[in-house]
Amino acid sequence: MESCPCGLEKNYNECCQPVISGDRVAATAEELMRSRYSAYTKAELDHIFNTTHPDQREDYDHEGTKDWAENAKWHGLTIAETENGGSDDEEGMIEFIAKYTHSGIERNHHERSVFEKVEGVWYFKDGQLVPPKQVVREGPKVGRNDPCICGSGKKYKKCCMRKN
Repeated sequence: MESCPCGLEKNYNECCQPVISGDRVAATAEELMRSRYSAYTKAELDHIFNTTHPDQREDYDHEGTKDWAENAKWHGLTIAETENGGSDDEEGMIEFIAKYTHSGIERNHHERSVFEKVEGVWYFKDGQLVPPKQVVREGPKVGRNDPCICGSGKKYKKCCMRKN
């Protein structure tokens, strides 16, 4: 039994494979998102194309998609947030992170994708990359040669910096 690449603890043949093969349609936007991720890991490009919204297929890059799918090593999918996209909805948004390695570089593809249901079938409509969040320091920056913040009288590099 092969576990499903989408990250759910299910067998691939019972999870994403029936959606990818067309034996059934995805019931929710998240189910479609997961099947599309699994399709990338298996290089099932027909599923990627067929589940792209008909209005967006003109910009579909088959060769680029094929290169990405076939030459990446896929490490996992994390669903960060969902808005709508249930079986009774017509639109939904899924924010996800797909981890993979391509050309020897580990990457995180972080995207907010919009899905739309047309005549009872979910499609991927558009996606926007989520920029990395800037880290904001809550306190002042402590330099390695500054007095330690714990009050020991030692330099930070000789005290608490070693503990972190």
